[in-house]
Amino acid sequence: MTLKIALDVDGVLADVIESWLSYNNKIRPTISKSQISEWDFWKNHDINKFDFYNELSICWKSWENIPPTENDIASATKQLSNIGTVDIVTARDESTHSDVKNWLKLHKIIFNNYVGVVEGVEKSKLDYDIFIDDSPLNAKNMLEKGKSVILYSQPWNVSFKDKRATRIHELKNAVPIIDNMINDSK
Repeated sequence: MTLKIALDVDGVLADVIESWLSYNNKIRPTISKSQISEWDFWKNHDINKFDFYNELSICWKSWENIPPTENDIASATKQLSNIGTVDIVTARDESTHSDVKNWLKLHKIIFNNYVGVVEGVEKSKLDYDIFIDDSPLNAKNMLEKGKSVILYSQPWNVSFKDKRATRIHELKNAVPIIDNMINDSK
């Protein structure tokens, strides 16, 4: 059995929040990554949701400056592709798809298909065996639909507690979890 794995980009592969913080801190009071303790943190900083998402899209225009979330991310995605079919499944503004694909190529991220959706909650409607994501809202939605979730740990999802989701701190840690799922299904 080959598992179909949906791999998120922002917050799992690409540390776009670092680019956004750099952008934000030039035009507003300074925010540090550790202050982002919840998904919709912008509310606490009087930032309009649409402005925030628009600014993320602006950051993607400088895709070559967006750092990966961890060193050797390509090796981790290669390991994942050796145990299942990995698709990039990302929610974003349509105008950023080519920038994201360029970033994935630059960082040698291995995947089969690229799937873009407009809203994160749409991901749970897709046919994947396991989702690797950092959004607590997406994780909740996926779990409610009976999907398997590996939550990539970030400051904005630390308070998310659900025993059905497995938390990882490095992408390579998803490999033994998925191996166990494959072995359990035999």
